[in-house]
Amino acid sequence: MPERMKPYLPTLCLLAAVLYLGVQALTGERGLLGAAERDALLDRREAQLDALTEQRRDLEVRVRYLRSESLSRDLLEERARAVLGFADPRDYVIRVSAPTHQAVSTTRS
Repeated sequence: MPERMKPYLPTLCLLAAVLYLGVQALTGERGLLGAAERDALLDRREAQLDALTEQRRDLEVRVRYLRSESLSRDLLEERARAVLGFADPRDYVIRVSAPTHQAVSTTRS
């Protein structure tokens, strides 16, 4: 390396470091240009958290009603029918067949 360039070498290294850090500050994972994407992800995760919290509350209520000290006969009967597949003789059962793959594809076209 020529002797004339030696005083400029630390300046060039410092300039390269500042340039690299500046680009990362703008376009990096936590950079300024990714803020909108992070905000959208945060909104999606908060909506997901709200849905899971509501589901948990519902399950806690159901569990409370299935405990022996506060047993709900209706809920117990509903769960027994769903798990065992039984129906009361007085119930009306309407069977709905799932549409076939061919029928679904013709209605979408």
